Amino acid sequence: VDGIYAIGDIIATPALAHVASMEAIVCIEKIAGKDVRPVNYNIVPSCIYTHPEIASVGLSEQKAIEKGLNIKIGKFQFMASGKAAATGNKDGFVKVVVDAESNVLLGCTMVGDNVTEMIAEVVVLLEKQVTTKEAIHYIHPHPTMSEGFLEAVRSVEIEN
Repeated sequence: VDGIYAIGDIIATPALAHVASMEAIVCIEKIAGKDVRPVNYNIVPSCIYTHPEIASVGLSEQKAIEKGLNIKIGKFQFMASGKAAATGNKDGFVKVVVDAESNVLLGCTMVGDNVTEMIAEVVVLLEKQVTTKEAIHYIHPHPTMSEGFLEAVRSVEIEN
């Protein structure tokens, strides 16, 4: 209906506060007459605040297989992370899903300390359809947990 707008739990989109917030921004900009970009519901990050934390965005390995995509997987265990060793919690991993033909990142799942803080980087890379060949050149500070993402991406390039 012209002139009627809705966001958040009232519409059939992911029921997450960060989704509703983005929907509100897009809605207000639309009402204000600005040129808006619709919310990309394919790259909504999901965060579970348990111990260890869990974060994901994009396609999981299982969803990619169900879609019939030819994929490559990269994985990095935090037990090999200097930062994880220094903080005393080496549990967890980063797993990336990559299109086998184009090398474009399709998704990422992370389990471990501070991964809910790290997933935003992957949202940007998915939005920009960055390839593994591009992503391996993005410098990550050392020692940090975020290096785990870079190492997972590198493992795709090394192992495949």
